[in-house]
Amino acid sequence: MKTRFLMLWMLCLLTLNLWGQSRITEGRVITASDHEPVIGASVKVKDSPTGVITDLEGRFSVSAPPETTLIISFIGYRTCEVKANGQKNLEVKLEEDTQMLETVVVVGYGTAKKSDLTGAVVSANIKDFEKAPNTNLMQSLQGTVPGLNIGQSAVAGESPSIQIRGKNTISGSTDVLIVLDGIIYTGDISSINPADIERVDVLKDASATAVYGAQAANGVLLITSKRGNQGRAKITFSSSYSFQTPTNNLKPMNRAGMVEWMKDVQWHDAYTESSGYTTDNPDFDLAKSAPDAYMRDESGNLIGTDYNWWDQFTRTGHIFENKLSIAGGNEGTSYMLSVGNTDQKNFLLNDDFKRNSIRMNIDVQPRKWWKAGIQAFGSFVNKDGAETYLPFLVTYSPFAEPFDAEGNIVPYPMGGVMRDNPFMGSVADDVERQNTFFGNLYSEFQLPLKGLTYRFNFGNNYRTYEHNYANKYSNYPSGQAYKNSNTYYDYTFDNIVNYNGTFGKHDIGATFVYGASRRKYSYTGAEAKNFARLTLGFNSLEQGKEQYVNSDAWKSSLLYQMFRINYKFDNRYLVTATVRRDGFSGFAANNKFATFPSVALGWVASEEKWFKVSWVDYLKLRAGYGVSGNQTNRYSSQARVNSSISYIFGNGATSGVLGQELTSLGNADLKWEKTAGFNFGLDFTLLGNRLQGTFEAYKTTTRDLLFDVTIPSVTGFTSIRSNVGKIQNSGIELTLTSHNISTRDFEWTTTFNISHNSNKIKALTGKDLDGDGVEDDMTASSLFIGESLSAIYDYKVDGIYQIGDNIPEGFHPGNYRVVDTDENGTIDAADRTVIGKTDPAARMGLFNKLRYKNITLSFFFNSVVGGKNGYLGQNTNVIRPDDNGKRYNHFTEEANLFWSPKNPGGIYDRSYQDGKLGSAPHRYEKRDFLRLQDVTLSYDLPRTWMQKIGIEGINLYMNCKNLLTITGWHGWDPEPDMKCQDGNNLEIITGSGYANRPVMKSVTFGINVNF
Repeated sequence: MKTRFLMLWMLCLLTLNLWGQSRITEGRVITASDHEPVIGASVKVKDSPTGVITDLEGRFSVSAPPETTLIISFIGYRTCEVKANGQKNLEVKLEEDTQMLETVVVVGYGTAKKSDLTGAVVSANIKDFEKAPNTNLMQSLQGTVPGLNIGQSAVAGESPSIQIRGKNTISGSTDVLIVLDGIIYTGDISSINPADIERVDVLKDASATAVYGAQAANGVLLITSKRGNQGRAKITFSSSYSFQTPTNNLKPMNRAGMVEWMKDVQWHDAYTESSGYTTDNPDFDLAKSAPDAYMRDESGNLIGTDYNWWDQFTRTGHIFENKLSIAGGNEGTSYMLSVGNTDQKNFLLNDDFKRNSIRMNIDVQPRKWWKAGIQAFGSFVNKDGAETYLPFLVTYSPFAEPFDAEGNIVPYPMGGVMRDNPFMGSVADDVERQNTFFGNLYSEFQLPLKGLTYRFNFGNNYRTYEHNYANKYSNYPSGQAYKNSNTYYDYTFDNIVNYNGTFGKHDIGATFVYGASRRKYSYTGAEAKNFARLTLGFNSLEQGKEQYVNSDAWKSSLLYQMFRINYKFDNRYLVTATVRRDGFSGFAANNKFATFPSVALGWVASEEKWFKVSWVDYLKLRAGYGVSGNQTNRYSSQARVNSSISYIFGNGATSGVLGQELTSLGNADLKWEKTAGFNFGLDFTLLGNRLQGTFEAYKTTTRDLLFDVTIPSVTGFTSIRSNVGKIQNSGIELTLTSHNISTRDFEWTTTFNISHNSNKIKALTGKDLDGDGVEDDMTASSLFIGESLSAIYDYKVDGIYQIGDNIPEGFHPGNYRVVDTDENGTIDAADRTVIGKTDPAARMGLFNKLRYKNITLSFFFNSVVGGKNGYLGQNTNVIRPDDNGKRYNHFTEEANLFWSPKNPGGIYDRSYQDGKLGSAPHRYEKRDFLRLQDVTLSYDLPRTWMQKIGIEGINLYMNCKNLLTITGWHGWDPEPDMKCQDGNNLEIITGSGYANRPVMKSVTFGINVNF
């Protein structure tokens, strides 16, 4: 009986205990601002997998012990914690999370809250691309920021091209201004370790860039390095290894392919006319038609050699990177120290890049009113090794061999053509080094007036470059060696006074800058040829019988003042006004200085009391106008002289005396280019902070363009650098970020951006030579009123003339079909016209990031489209049945694209003779592409495992870069900007064709460890 009673009593206690552990808590989640229900909010029991989602009225019901804490969260609102206590009518109010608006953005000579911005300033997302094998910081920005155009790199360690909002100059500088830790950085971006960079902010419109005045017409990139924080030292180590291969796997033809090629080149003789040149001609002897004797054996037949030159000088590339950083600090000091090593061996043999870097960022606060610090780094780049010239390598015939029977190098293996044996270059002693040292010392003082500070920055850039070379096969057979070295140094000293004050609803900020910069460059080169023995290489140039020396140097100075004022009323109305005055020693005597003003307004409409749009959480309108400048070459306004042999003394003298002569006219009235622009912006957050976005529309006009105007040659010169014309640049940009799903275990965000930019020439010289009242185009310079700066002036090609076509006089089957644009029945130079432009119509990027517990997957698509006749690239080739046409090898893919009667769908000209225009017609095609540019899969090991061995976290990841490219372009890759010539033999941009270099795709495996 006692036993039964005891068991009953224990059962009651257990029931009561279980009841106490599991009570139902019910409630409603609403917004704190307008008490609207929050639909889909997450309500979780702390330290438990239990959780629910609020319904359409914001209500929830969850089972939880009485003293348990509930965690309530929703996108765009601050997460809050409340006690459960089994309440039946719990009301939870969520406050808006303004963290996005409170984000601090670097704006030049200071920072600002994102909510206070009035100009077009955007922060790039570099964190989500830090696992990609980007040896250059700019590669992390490709396609991620609308209006910021970063080109592809096809050379190891190469810095890609950078452009912000298109081109707005003809002959002026197109360089984007780079500011590193507050100091203008003139070095190579490849010297910077991407792992050291915390953020990149882009100043795009004139109202934002005006703070940098004369150097900011092409936009500004503000790069900020990482700093330490208070607390225990954080140690981070990362290591990764990447395998690289070309995005397009091309290989030259082997012997069998070359035999077929030689027949097809000579299709007019190798095949019978009666068959339409598709059946073998029995009277044609291919071996006899071979251009070089080495291609035939003793019996007069083609030799059986099938040498693979391509495989000897290409390889699977790799990138091996290791990075270590230590960051921490206490109440008065913070620090960040880092070292990095990058070793890249690219696809082409000896295309190598090695970088060792070290950084030290230290900030101290000795007193409450005094701060000081240093941001400094050293970079040591090694590009040793002489690579072979890729376009020549492709052309090497499989019939040719590099070595003779005794194993000696054959200097010119391809018989009658003087094209060096690639193995002659691979034995060169080639040393190419660049060392960069950057340091910014600063000190900031709090002045007696509250909110008033004075700061000075003293920045230093110093770099050395040397390229030493020696090769016994260069200048064959006598040898060649040289030593080239240069040094560059600049300093910047900025005095910055800042004031920030709040008076009720009024916020005032002011910045005054007075600064100066000095830049110096020096170069020395020595070369020798014709060595008896090249044993000591470039370290004994005096042994060469022919010796040469040259040197160069320059220096320039800049002086500037800037004043900026920011005003905000009641967090709704914003005004920013800036004026900057710049002086540059390189400008003309009468125009050393120029002034650049700007003003911008902002209105936070969502802060107005009457604004009651429930689905709009935040809405700000911005409008700004500003003027920025563009510098010319430091000697453009001056008359320059050149030295050459001008006097010969004596009969039959073999040497002369140097003389000097003027090579250009001076222009004391040369002005600064000025770009004035208007920008309209819209920042918004919608649907409970689930969708965020920014829209920009802009139009700029550049006047006083720097251009070499043609003058009568009777003056002794052909042109003079002058200010002419006007260019208009306009465009739109849109960025959208959506938080698709956000729960404790699963998150999915998407970011989409698109931009459009176009420019148009509005005026040139103003001359009307025809007397028709309309300004004339500068046809010889491919500049046309109303057309883009990137307009392509050339013949329009529409396919290839086929056998049996009604072919105009002077053309033949296999020639490019040229359109008679003036419709006069004759194809001649008058048929050249503007056929399109090299600039695209739109650039787009789509980024998705998904996280499930400890696994994160992200992928990024990048695309460029040309629209109608836009983003055209020259993709042309012409082959004739001459010796070189038969002798040179080609990529198999390219060879299959040449026209012949057996291949009527071919796109390249392979006629038996030139048309009346010779090789002048050029074929163009679209460079449009869609690229799966970045895919990253990462896994965070459970921290409970790591903490047992003193490790805070380990992240393992795999990355795929440039995994898939969809394009109609023929060649290596459509995206890299290569150079070619238009119908006026002027330089224009094209894609990477068969004669250029490949873009690499890669697979990376890496690990990040935090201690």
